[in-house]
Amino acid sequence: MTMQTSDDSAGLWTLAWRRLRADRVAMAALAVVVGFLLLVLLSSTGLVAADWEDEVAVNYAPPGFVGADATARALAQAQLPRATPPNAFDPLAAELAALQAQVAATHPPVAKRTTLLFGADKWGHDIVRKTIKGGETSIVVGLVAALLAVTLGTLFGAVAGFFGGWVDDLFNWFYSIFTSIPSILMILTVAAVLQQKGVTTIVLILGLTGWTGPFRLMRAEYIKHSAREYVMAANAIGASNWQRMFGHILPNVSHVALVQMSILVVGFIKAEVILSFLGFGVPVGTVSWGSMLNEAQNELILGKWWQLAAAAGAMAVLVTSFSLFADALRDALDPKIK
Repeated sequence: MTMQTSDDSAGLWTLAWRRLRADRVAMAALAVVVGFLLLVLLSSTGLVAADWEDEVAVNYAPPGFVGADATARALAQAQLPRATPPNAFDPLAAELAALQAQVAATHPPVAKRTTLLFGADKWGHDIVRKTIKGGETSIVVGLVAALLAVTLGTLFGAVAGFFGGWVDDLFNWFYSIFTSIPSILMILTVAAVLQQKGVTTIVLILGLTGWTGPFRLMRAEYIKHSAREYVMAANAIGASNWQRMFGHILPNVSHVALVQMSILVVGFIKAEVILSFLGFGVPVGTVSWGSMLNEAQNELILGKWWQLAAAAGAMAVLVTSFSLFADALRDALDPKIK
């Protein structure tokens, strides 16, 4: 009798983790993604970038590695508060001077910085803190919208693939309608109809229009697994349809949903940036990478490139890392690879 090897006895997730650990690129990408998620957590709790709206520098302060120019130094001097000179014809001049002296004593004027680590925007906000806070919005939108889309796609695909017949025809009809329209046009159409801005609205737009990919894959998996022996055995012992669908089949196809979610996160982050850039995204007062790119298009004309570089660079690093990790995860969970 031959002994069973450890690879044969190990489960799917254990084998997948072994393959991921052997892939240095995948682990490096995972480290970058975890770093971004940690920044989102710290930003949402107020431990990082809570004061991103503070005007800590002069308008369009350049990055520190560029150096302050004469314009920035002149703006720093011009923005220092000055006492109002006394006016003999003003009966409130003495009271105003005393009030200014009291304010200056309790809140001494602070000179605004002429340079920052990666510059400032037109309001003097720190670009680094603004990028972290904008990443919180974009990443949360991508994660929550992907979770909603995968949940809907899994539920619809499970019902259609398991029951078949007219139920399958009905869901395929809806699937054909959604896929017949280009995704970006569908997103813009729903955004224009809702006529509301906000993170919740963006999540609903992306989640309600992005379920078609997970639906197609999960439907095929449920059709394949519904005819397998373990499902028939569960039926023979009296398991209900919902128990067979979500208690027996779903654990065996959950890796497909996980890979789909990792892929959709990347697409939804880019979709949020496009929506915010076009004015359908986050409202005024909420910052995201898309709103930063929207502001940066006017700054670029003036030669102020640092906000564009910060937002685009952060998004490029996250999207590239997430894509590399999603590809590696898909390969690691492929049962044909051993």
